Amino acid sequence: MSIRVLVADDQELVRTGLVMILDAQPGITVVGEAADGNQAVSKARELRPDVCLVDIRMPGLDGIEVTRRLAGPDVTDPLAVVVITTFDLDEYVHGALRAGARGFLLKDAGPELLVQAVHAAAAGDALIAPNVTVRLLATFAATGRHTRAAQPVVPLTAREEQVLVTVARGRTNAEIADELYVSLSTVKTHLGSLMDKLAVRNRVELAMWAYESGRVD
Repeated sequence: MSIRVLVADDQELVRTGLVMILDAQPGITVVGEAADGNQAVSKARELRPDVCLVDIRMPGLDGIEVTRRLAGPDVTDPLAVVVITTFDLDEYVHGALRAGARGFLLKDAGPELLVQAVHAAAAGDALIAPNVTVRLLATFAATGRHTRAAQPVVPLTAREEQVLVTVARGRTNAEIADELYVSLSTVKTHLGSLMDKLAVRNRVELAMWAYESGRVD
């Protein structure tokens, strides 16, 4: 079945470009567009797309609030949200991820990464643009938030610690399997255990926890 996507961006040229790229992909259909945050929330709730692609800076409601309303911890039936942003000008990505975003991309990430992010979000996974993963999360860690990360009740195993660090460095499941010489199914098992122990919902939050707890410098 085709992945149904809602695109929300207040810049018409950017929004049109995203729609054209996604609609040209087999297995992806853009089912709606929104030019501001309020439209994004209302259309997302009406259309129930598989993935919402949301600009972090929009009039009405910004991308953080849109994400919180569609995918936040208090949402009964959350939607998959991927945030798009210009990182060098944005100080709000951390808030968007905390609000429940499945990942984020730079607006100049390119069609291939955009499509990968949509597929990952639709599959229940998450993608942070690899070229900014370390830079972004290390910036958050430098703010001192690593002193606030709650430690798990059940300690992580040595292998889970290894998997956690690779996730924080932006590795895919296949890359983690190759790097640690384990099977893909073993990686998925460790990821599931990590999410349970740390009470997080996806690998984006795993990566953030790794930085906030000082696991990655």
